[in-house]
Amino acid sequence: MDIDAAGGAVTAGLVGGAIEKPTGHAGEAHSSCTDCGEPVSGNFCANCGQPTHVHRSLLHLGEEVLHGVMHFDTRAWRTLPLLVFNPGRLTREWVQGRRTRYVSPLALFLFTVFLMFFIMSFGGGFVSMPQEPASPEQRAQLEASLVEARAELDALEAAQGDEAPPPGMIQAQRGVITALEGQLRSEAAGTGEARADGLTPGSWQANVVDASRDGRLEVNIGIESFDKAIRKKLNNPDLALYKIQQTMYKFAFLLVPISIPFVALLFLWKRGFTLYDHGVFVLYSLTFMALLFMMAGWAAKIPMIGAAVAGLLWLAPPFHMFAQLKGAYGLRGFSAFWRTLALLMFCNLTIALFLVVVILLGLTG
Repeated sequence: MDIDAAGGAVTAGLVGGAIEKPTGHAGEAHSSCTDCGEPVSGNFCANCGQPTHVHRSLLHLGEEVLHGVMHFDTRAWRTLPLLVFNPGRLTREWVQGRRTRYVSPLALFLFTVFLMFFIMSFGGGFVSMPQEPASPEQRAQLEASLVEARAELDALEAAQGDEAPPPGMIQAQRGVITALEGQLRSEAAGTGEARADGLTPGSWQANVVDASRDGRLEVNIGIESFDKAIRKKLNNPDLALYKIQQTMYKFAFLLVPISIPFVALLFLWKRGFTLYDHGVFVLYSLTFMALLFMMAGWAAKIPMIGAAVAGLLWLAPPFHMFAQLKGAYGLRGFSAFWRTLALLMFCNLTIALFLVVVILLGLTG
């Protein structure tokens, strides 16, 4: 279990609870607010919002922590069903100001995303998965391909005059040879019982290290300090993966500012919608995707039918996007349909940009 991820989940829950306005019963009212001193006549101060009855029991302290982490109140039970089955209505009502009955999109997003990474931490990340060694016939094919590739390189280097190939072609052929040689070395290491670096022969960690050392996995960002840091991390793949996972959940909030401009592009010529509206849409949508990711992960572990159930769950995003677009922005069917297709393409761009940022931050930090 990842203690940092657990701490992140608790912190996210507390932050989410802190930004929620107080609701419910707070006890008997006092004559003045204990915070700002204003006269009060109800359960909450009209000036600063603090409950007029301040609990000082250890039991209540535990209740506040539990509430902050889990948001276990009636608003959660109103919000989650709408998020799943009627996201358009939920988004529209929050934007239009009907908010006291629902958990805010930012609080729900923070808690759900960090909860997702917390649950993922129980799996311990990737594990060492040895691959099946190549059969004698496959190894013979690799060796024959290597001999052929070397002969082609000799022919390219010997060509002169008008028949001389461009330098890029020769370099590409050398890359093919390097890749074949590295693959053969990996196969040879996989048949052994141990490696000098302690990695499991044939595991993904061993393959990454071998590819980095023999040049099959090149690092050339253009900034020497970054390149050097990444090469160093690749020599310890487990540490590199841990750094990427940590960076991913710490910077998950970047998905929001990356996504908002893409949603705004879909409504450039439509008046009445603001970046705030698009932000609410993005937060609720990303929250649903995080919930879906967790559900698919759990479903995949079901014996016999797990893969099929998980596959069906991944069909949900386009339908959810369509319903949310149609309900939140009051669109007709065709308008919501083509925007859903565009949004799916924008999602790929968003994920690509996010992964690039995360990998660079994780491997160079």
